[in-house]
Amino acid sequence: MTDTIDFAAQARLVSQLAAQTAEDQLDAPTPCEAYAVRHLLGHLVGLSAAFQHSARKDLGPMTSADPSAAVPDVEPGWRAELDRNLRGMAEAWHDPQAWEGETQAGGVTLPAAMVGRFALNELVLHGWDLARATGQEYTPDAAGLGVSYALLAPLAEGPDRVPVFGPPVEVAADAPLLDQVVALSGRRPDWAPPGS
Repeated sequence: MTDTIDFAAQARLVSQLAAQTAEDQLDAPTPCEAYAVRHLLGHLVGLSAAFQHSARKDLGPMTSADPSAAVPDVEPGWRAELDRNLRGMAEAWHDPQAWEGETQAGGVTLPAAMVGRFALNELVLHGWDLARATGQEYTPDAAGLGVSYALLAPLAEGPDRVPVFGPPVEVAADAPLLDQVVALSGRRPDWAPPGS
């Protein structure tokens, strides 16, 4: 599990989605019930910074904080900050040493290779959340999508497995891989903003 995974394509895609999000969309709902678009973007700003610290084994407040402890929000200059953080996240996880040993994220210590997969999965799923909430097309990086499926599928199977997000949503066996990943995370692949 120590092979590196390239975050660059998925990080660029999320940055592009954010850049094309209009100010009047910031209060729109998202597939994450507790988050409006502004909160989802604030979460992305925070997690892309925190996972840089995880990759570099720079453990402290950024890696020990519970991400669900508060509802995040965006601040002035958030687009540039998010783009900078996403680039830094991709660069940090490009280093083979990032995938070795253990590190911390959200206050939990895990093998670094697992944390890296969780980090990329966050970009894949929240990219979908943002695209759906703002009416944008979404074609995630194929490698990243495969990582998400490989991470989520085992967590959703068996009586002793607890899904990372919510109970998996049923989809057809031949559903597109993106729909399967979204469903495994507890989201409805057919989610759309109210009234759309």
